[in-house]
Amino acid sequence: MQSSCKRNKQVYIAKKITLSSTEQKKLQNCDFAQFLPQELTLKIFSELDIQSLSNAAMACKTWNDLIENTDSLWYNHCLTVLAVCKRELQCDRASGHSWKVTLMRNYKKSNIKQAWLDGRYSYIHSATELLQNSMCEMDADTWGEILETELER
Repeated sequence: MQSSCKRNKQVYIAKKITLSSTEQKKLQNCDFAQFLPQELTLKIFSELDIQSLSNAAMACKTWNDLIENTDSLWYNHCLTVLAVCKRELQCDRASGHSWKVTLMRNYKKSNIKQAWLDGRYSYIHSATELLQNSMCEMDADTWGEILETELER
């Protein structure tokens, strides 16, 4: 079968491949990270969100080693946290923490801080209205930012 893409003026040739049942079973059980070039595997992993990337790291030892030892996979996720927790990220990076450690240290805090700044907790009448799992330790500067935002409302 031959198909062409006139827009890019490239011709792609695809062959119909028939696999035996043994070959199909081997292919189903194979780990793409073992067969693809590492750059391509890292590109695939870089498209995952934080939760999916963490889950992929738990899938097998090969993936875990690759994900845990590739700091650049965590960098883009840190940029989303940077928008809310700039000071905290800068301190962690200055202390020599990797992008992954920096993200893990600040991810929950950034989500909670953003919720406070968005006004999600502006009309709380009692402490029981705050969910236990929605709170985390924050420093005085962070609480100062939140208080300033609340006073402006």
